[in-house]
Amino acid sequence: MTDRTTPAPRICPNCVGFASAAITLGGRNARGQLRTITAHCPACHGTGTAPTRRNRVGARA
Repeated sequence: MTDRTTPAPRICPNCVGFASAAITLGGRNARGQLRTITAHCPACHGTGTAPTRRNRVGARA
């Protein structure tokens, strides 16, 4: 009996799975911590996966 494998996740082609990044703004705050912001991939909205394609009924291939 063969083992069933799960399909590979659809990784976002724009961010290659690294959907969020912390970017330093330069300098430090009053506590001495680096000031950072979080940037998300605009294509996948920070999930890291691409949406699945749905087959439409009656659509031409």
